[in-house]
Amino acid sequence: MNQEPMIESREEIVIRFSGDSGDGMQLTGSLFSDVSAILGNEISTFPDYPAEIRAPQGTLSGVSGFQVRIGTSGILTPGDYADVLVAMNPAALKVNALQIKKNAIVLIDQDSFAANDLQKALFTSGDPFVELGLDGVEVLSVPVTTMIKDSLKDSGLDMKGIVRCKNMFALGLICWLFGKDITPAEDMLAKKFGKKQDILRANIKALVDGYNYGANTHLSAKTYRIEANEKKALPGHYVDINGNKATALGLVAASEKSGRELFLGSYPITPATDILHELSKFKAMGVKTVQAEDEIAGICTAIGASYAGDLAVTTTSGPGLALKSEALGLAMMTELPLVIVDVMRGGPSTGLPTKSEQSDLLQALYGRNGESPIPVVAPLSPADCFDTAFMAAKIALEHMTPVIMLSDAYVANGATAWRVPEIDSYPEIKPPYADQYTGEAAWKPYFRNEETKVRYWGIPGMKGFAHRVGGLEKDNVTSVISTDPDNHQLMVNLREEKVRRIAHDLPLLEVFGDQDADNIIVGWGSTYGHLHSAMTQLRKEGRKVAFAQFKFIKPLPLNAEEVLSRFKNVIVCEQSMGQFAKYLGGELPHLNILRFNRVKGQPFKVARLVEEIGKIMDNNA
Repeated sequence: MNQEPMIESREEIVIRFSGDSGDGMQLTGSLFSDVSAILGNEISTFPDYPAEIRAPQGTLSGVSGFQVRIGTSGILTPGDYADVLVAMNPAALKVNALQIKKNAIVLIDQDSFAANDLQKALFTSGDPFVELGLDGVEVLSVPVTTMIKDSLKDSGLDMKGIVRCKNMFALGLICWLFGKDITPAEDMLAKKFGKKQDILRANIKALVDGYNYGANTHLSAKTYRIEANEKKALPGHYVDINGNKATALGLVAASEKSGRELFLGSYPITPATDILHELSKFKAMGVKTVQAEDEIAGICTAIGASYAGDLAVTTTSGPGLALKSEALGLAMMTELPLVIVDVMRGGPSTGLPTKSEQSDLLQALYGRNGESPIPVVAPLSPADCFDTAFMAAKIALEHMTPVIMLSDAYVANGATAWRVPEIDSYPEIKPPYADQYTGEAAWKPYFRNEETKVRYWGIPGMKGFAHRVGGLEKDNVTSVISTDPDNHQLMVNLREEKVRRIAHDLPLLEVFGDQDADNIIVGWGSTYGHLHSAMTQLRKEGRKVAFAQFKFIKPLPLNAEEVLSRFKNVIVCEQSMGQFAKYLGGELPHLNILRFNRVKGQPFKVARLVEEIGKIMDNNA
């Protein structure tokens, strides 16, 4: 193309980077997201990993993807379908053919579309675009591999190292296409590869050459600009953060505000392991991390640390939560503070290790022997993981109870822009230490605060506060082992009532949209952005509808019954086969609950939500 490209302004755009697991698409997508956030765009990302560690190169099962939606404002989800697809091989094109818009731009490495590459991806013809029905897309065919080999022939790297840099060439092309300054990407590469100068120089040269290739060849008839958000809702310092990192930082903040050292005892499991990795960086702040030999050992070390006076945490996913269930009952029985972060994934059993689901809810609520009430909270977004982790720790420490935080693979690995908070703006965390007891009678281990029903925390080393803890039932005052029937009934009631009264310290449920509508959309946890967007679209179409999202599951917010009772229909949408609907119906049985359930391992698509919720509303008018 010889003419200068036209510049088209867009309010938002969705880009999907895809290739083999070894093509560096996660890094490429992350860097582009970070650059966009630094330059003032709002972002929402969705990394999509294969479950296989390394499938055969060029095959469908080995495709790794990273989707990012960037915009000026109002970005709550990673988007339904991509405006731009970067496909490093035919398998990436085939896997993502249904995830792009009909008029999408598709950037391919033409060197990877030879006959044998097409055969690996199970194409039967020589034209994959016709075979997939993608005749409406704009194809930008670039010899990426050839260009990178020529660009880095004098870099000193071997051929394998040179080819690995082709993702940076593709990143340079995309930065040119969207008018992004590549300086922030160069700075981030310097941080990543600073100790390996030959690799750093090669990656930066590939990035610059990719950008210049687009500019000099006028690769596309158009380039695009997404304006920065100059009027953010709140001024301050914003960074791009994923849910696992935000969770780790929220726990560190809770440690600082409570004055208790942070201890993490965990066993690595996808997709929760990054929390362990992140917290291991904070040794200078007194954070202690133990990579245990198994899930049971992980939670048991955390219970021991809690008994010794630490803010104790264990992290896991669904299969690990099942293994931890007996020890979790012990933590509940001993009434010790403990935060359990369950980063949910597709199940059951090993299930879908890298995919997202909301199907651990009933396990979190009821998955222990006996009457074992435990508070359950769930973050609404990657950035909200910070506040949710902080709140989980605050509840655990102030109410002397284990707390389960139900994150999931979508919020754990996805990223959004996060306003770095001032730690002074967060409330103090005040555990009920035994040496603060001021009652007239001499202290006993199971004396409780009459208002909260919380027992006092006697930490080893506090003189005069030695007492027994353990899994056997205790006398309601002395902590002596007891099998008395009336005492057991009393202790069961007290433990349940203690959890119920936590609701007095929780924010009220907020309702968005039309307060006088007949229908309210209800979700919980990570589906917030998709459901909020669906409500917004339905209202744009002229429908009256409201929306509420539950962050606090057990106990429910104090106003939940009053709020939901105002609506004729409560449409519960979740990524399980109705677990929250069952729980909500049990707690508030008079509600008319309707359901929309999906368990595909992928986030909701807003367009599908709008369609299905619209049908539910029409069928129940």
